[in-house]
Amino acid sequence: MRKYQFFILLLIVGALSASTILATLQNAISQLCLSLKSMLPVTAMMMLVLGGVIYASGQILGAETRARANVWATACLTGALISILIVVVAQPVLQIIYDTNGVIDC
Repeated sequence: MRKYQFFILLLIVGALSASTILATLQNAISQLCLSLKSMLPVTAMMMLVLGGVIYASGQILGAETRARANVWATACLTGALISILIVVVAQPVLQIIYDTNGVIDC
């Protein structure tokens, strides 16, 4: 009998705290979306500039360094494109996943 009372009490406490947890989760997702939209475009621009600098400096140096610089510059450009893609796609994907009808403010 005592076990059932404890179990029922645990269920009631869990149900009452679930709304707080869901509100916290919604706030965290909203903050994540806002952070992505503010940080990633700056990072993408820096990676584009860095890729250009690496490519240009690699052309001045020897053949082996030129080959490595091309790889590094390509990695920078790819990272910039992926970050721009994340910025464009993040909000619609989060709204589809959580189906909040516009509650996620980005």
